[in-house]
Amino acid sequence: METVDSAAWRMLSQRLKVAEPLQGLDARWHQVIGLAGRLSPGRGRFLRQADRVMAMTRALIPLSDAGLRDCMAPLQDRFRLGRDTIDNHLLAFAIIGEVAARTVGLRPYREQIAAAISMEAGCVAEMATGEGKTLVAALPAVLAGWRGHGCHVITANAYLARRDAGLMKAVYRFCGLTVGCVTGEMEPTGRKQAYRAHVTYCTNKEAAADFLRDRLLMGSLQGLPAALLSKMVRGRGADMSRLVQRGLACAIVDEADSIFVDEAVTPLLISGESPNQDHVAAYRRAARLADGLRPSMDFRIDRPHREIHLTPAGKQRLAELAHPLGGLWAGSRRREELVVQTLAAREFFIRDKQYVVDGGKVVIVDEFTGRLMPDRTWREGIHQAIEAKEGLDINLPKETHARISFQRFFRLYGKLCGMSGTVTEARSELWQIYRLAVVSVPTHRPCRRTVMPDRVFTTAAAKWEAVVKAITEVHRTGRPVLVGTRSIRESVHLSGLLAARGVAHRLLNAVQQDSEALIIAQAGRRGQVTVSTNMAGRGTDIRLGPGVAELGGLHVIATQRAEARRIDRQLFGRCARQGDPGSAQAFVSLEDDLFRRHARLVPMAAGKRYSHHNKEISSPFWRRWINTVQSRAERVSFRARKEVLSADKWIEHQLGFASHDI
Repeated sequence: METVDSAAWRMLSQRLKVAEPLQGLDARWHQVIGLAGRLSPGRGRFLRQADRVMAMTRALIPLSDAGLRDCMAPLQDRFRLGRDTIDNHLLAFAIIGEVAARTVGLRPYREQIAAAISMEAGCVAEMATGEGKTLVAALPAVLAGWRGHGCHVITANAYLARRDAGLMKAVYRFCGLTVGCVTGEMEPTGRKQAYRAHVTYCTNKEAAADFLRDRLLMGSLQGLPAALLSKMVRGRGADMSRLVQRGLACAIVDEADSIFVDEAVTPLLISGESPNQDHVAAYRRAARLADGLRPSMDFRIDRPHREIHLTPAGKQRLAELAHPLGGLWAGSRRREELVVQTLAAREFFIRDKQYVVDGGKVVIVDEFTGRLMPDRTWREGIHQAIEAKEGLDINLPKETHARISFQRFFRLYGKLCGMSGTVTEARSELWQIYRLAVVSVPTHRPCRRTVMPDRVFTTAAAKWEAVVKAITEVHRTGRPVLVGTRSIRESVHLSGLLAARGVAHRLLNAVQQDSEALIIAQAGRRGQVTVSTNMAGRGTDIRLGPGVAELGGLHVIATQRAEARRIDRQLFGRCARQGDPGSAQAFVSLEDDLFRRHARLVPMAAGKRYSHHNKEISSPFWRRWINTVQSRAERVSFRARKEVLSADKWIEHQLGFASHDI
């Protein structure tokens, strides 16, 4: 019988169980427990423990490197044998902090240590932008590496994974650990080697995709006993040597709000080409049939839920239009599905907002980061409907071989923790879905950010005029300005307005993603104006240029409110980092997407009232109303994410490729 390597052996022997979300009174009681936990003085306890670590560190400073390694050796054995205690944790953090100071020149301060302690306790630490989360992640990662089961440090994109792994490599090497990095272009052999390292940096997409591919290789085998029995009885079985991962023991998630919340509704799919060529012609025919349907009369648009509903009259009209075609168009269910997809592609998927056309192909734009995602496609025919809408060559729809949502995937880890700059607003959801408590860590230096009241306008045109005027006024003072827009189209529109006014600026959107980090890093220079799509460049610090702090620091402008308050805080958090001065302000119009989707009647009524003029209507009433609409949008998004959990459970029982252990 062939030998199964140790990595595959551990993966197969690990029985992965997912705790399902509680229902009814159990769920209510669980929420009460979570609230009580959030109100307990956990942050104070972690800060006091951080003070103890700082005291231990002072005693370690006189030691030589050899002496430091002698102190480290017995700790490694205790963690490997599972005999680690809170005192061992604190001593380990003191040693690792001293190692970081000697190897990479970064000595963790009190608040960073408190965040690391909270993460080791299984929490999500909220740390403001610029507080040094890269170093913080390395502290609990070393402890996980010493335990010997592997640790995945999950980052928002491949650039950050490569950067952080490179920055912290010397720390891990001093601590007797290896570090690997998984990126999209790697072959299976390189991936396997990276996952066998003690600490592996990767994105959520790569980790989940490799997990799915491993499960597909295993086929119907659900564990080590089944694999061995199949080998002995049938003489064949899964080739465990081809598995790349060695289990899901521990994950430390950077930008936890983005990964746990923003991307939770997107399932990860492993798919292949479908051989059905008839689908290609069907999408073009559906586009022509959709041209014959009338809004409101034949179909209704539900913008809050992004759904299209055919009316009875619309179904009858569609049947009449499709009657001469025959074939699949004779069946009501399929023809209505195809036409609804086409209408959804037209109404909800806007070019230069949700996608761009690059090289004759539709490329998805991440709405939360503004980055291009060339390796992704929309499912359920939406991608093909958009290709038909744009008049491009239609690719065959994909056939799904395996799927898993990020919500379900991350709950498979034996230990889960994370950090983010803006996660407080999602603390209830993190507790309900992932059993993760949120700890808000104070800033190392007092925050000097000034957030000015929102300015509200009746029309988008009035808003853009005010934005350009505000940028021009701040630019004259020499202060740098960072402007956040919600889409590529808006960024290009604002860039044109600034160019017409003669304001020199740099444009950062999905098209410039290769130079993203460089552009955003220079946004703090004197007189610099940067127009950016949403949170492009997230993870890269904006450091102020010489003399900028004396002028007031970086000024951030949001050109509309997002559908979640924490997204706005992410943008505003780009200024006033590490005690620097800075200011932020949002410009809002009643024609913005947020209000069109979640409060359509109020802007319509206000539009009639203010139809005789085009002006600013800023007031406490409108600002309170904006907060109300944002809360409503957050509730809608949360319900959508809970529906993903329900869909996961149904698929697991009805259509899953794996057993209930997955």
